[in-house]
Amino acid sequence: MGFSVKDLYKKYGDKVVVDHLSFSMQEPGVYALLGTNGAGKTTSIRMILNMLAKDGGTVEWNGGPLTLATCNVGYLAEERGLYPKNTLMDQLLYFASLRGVSRAEAKKRVTYWAERLEATEYLFPQQEGKRPVKPKKADQLSKGNQQKIQLMMALLSDPELLILDEPLSGLDPVNTDLFKSIIHEEIDKGKYLIMSSHQMATIEEFCTDLTILSRSKTVLQGNLAEIKKSYGRINLFIKAEQELRPQIEAAGVTVLSSVGFSYQCRVTGEEQANALLKSLVSAGITLIAFELREPSLHEIFVEKVGETHEES
Repeated sequence: MGFSVKDLYKKYGDKVVVDHLSFSMQEPGVYALLGTNGAGKTTSIRMILNMLAKDGGTVEWNGGPLTLATCNVGYLAEERGLYPKNTLMDQLLYFASLRGVSRAEAKKRVTYWAERLEATEYLFPQQEGKRPVKPKKADQLSKGNQQKIQLMMALLSDPELLILDEPLSGLDPVNTDLFKSIIHEEIDKGKYLIMSSHQMATIEEFCTDLTILSRSKTVLQGNLAEIKKSYGRINLFIKAEQELRPQIEAAGVTVLSSVGFSYQCRVTGEEQANALLKSLVSAGITLIAFELREPSLHEIFVEKVGETHEES
């Protein structure tokens, strides 16, 4: 199997909103599509799904055009996409039928995912005395619980390719962990996932490869581990029991921020960090923490997007 996007292009009038985006996945895993608001992420996803016409480029699955006939796709949109006045069960069964799932099988899958997503009470409400129980509708649910129903809708067809646009948006910490556990399960099943999110820590947890977009253009692309490795270990965290700023700055190390006797620093490399460590130990200073690490995805994202804005 394989998934690829080649030279995807879209413009509105004179404005280019996706400028020749290309990336591929040759094996199951998670690919991250990142960017600032308006960078072209959601537009790209809609073109991938044929929800929006392309002005150029191709999207392929197993060497042929990706369509709903050639690939079983599940999609969780960033925007709420439920009909507010229709019952939740009717909507789930309807969308399952559009993906070729029989009504009987769809009901089994709804039951499973209702339990897995802790949404049984909304889909199978209990009888309250002799009063008839009315089926729940979307506008009776919180934003987070609507997100659960939409994830369920994306998973009902047991998709080969799962596209998640801001999957954790609006979730509390408990439901965030629940969604993460389900995403991990889908990865373990050998699914192809494309994820878009502004939560960089979440992307670092799941993805292996990524593309960062800024102002419709690709500004960084590749394997996340290799990208971080290329920067080197330049972030240094120091914690002590006394003031250290004079000693740190005397060693030529930049202090980015400090709280109490904890310091976030930037070094030129391991040699400078080791020299600072040696000087602190020689001075008899007790260190609680001295940690040298690669930059986070958040820091890389801000740097690459910031460069693009400066050029503009």
